[in-house]
Amino acid sequence: MSAAGRSQAQEQAHSLVIEGTRVELVLRRSARRSFALQVDHRGARVAVPLRTPLGEVERFIHSHGRWLLDRLQARAVPRPTQVVAVVDGATVPLFGRPLTLRLQAGRSARWRVLANDFEELLLPTAADPLRALLRALHARALAWYRGRVEEYCHRLALPVPAVRLSSARTRWGSCSSRSGVRLHWRLVHLPPALIDYVVAHEVAHLVEMNHSPRFWAVVERLYPDWRAARAALRQAATTLPILAAAPDADTGTFEQED
Repeated sequence: MSAAGRSQAQEQAHSLVIEGTRVELVLRRSARRSFALQVDHRGARVAVPLRTPLGEVERFIHSHGRWLLDRLQARAVPRPTQVVAVVDGATVPLFGRPLTLRLQAGRSARWRVLANDFEELLLPTAADPLRALLRALHARALAWYRGRVEEYCHRLALPVPAVRLSSARTRWGSCSSRSGVRLHWRLVHLPPALIDYVVAHEVAHLVEMNHSPRFWAVVERLYPDWRAARAALRQAATTLPILAAAPDADTGTFEQED
């Protein structure tokens, strides 16, 4: 943006009632072409093109009203963080079930299925157990995600795109016609049904690269109970463990952008 464009930026306080709740936000007008709604430590902010009528601004905010209320409520409620130290006998969720970590001699990680179909992950003490755990979880996640993306693409008769892992701070997944589908590795902690919702969401973007009614119709075709899954995903996100000493561990929760 040019200096002249920046000088035209205007900010003002604004409030409106969404589903019976009064919301205070900052309205920023500038030489931009798109609308944007954001919630961070400062509160709610909406950015719009300079000469956008107020009625159009409010219609945009109301169209994302439930998203906005959910984000504001989420930021207002302190969330306990489960920190898991990688020690012998510790457990972390894997596809919604407890995975027991075992430390023993060796240089590589090994999976072991127990009699009750639960699993253990044997981590090497001769190497960094945390790094070995992350590598094992990443490999397990990628293999699972690729299979689910293939399944949903098959339902839509689409070619299967490249599937990669993500470590994004605020998105569960993303989709690009050029780079394919990216899914956050921490989804591997969640039950398969919730992972499937994210997969269906991203695969639907291969048909509609937007969040229009046409897009949600594709999601519903792939995952009819997507509304309940989206709500469950937001709740489950607050329970994800933070692996002790993980580099750049993010203690926040993750939400799929809607």
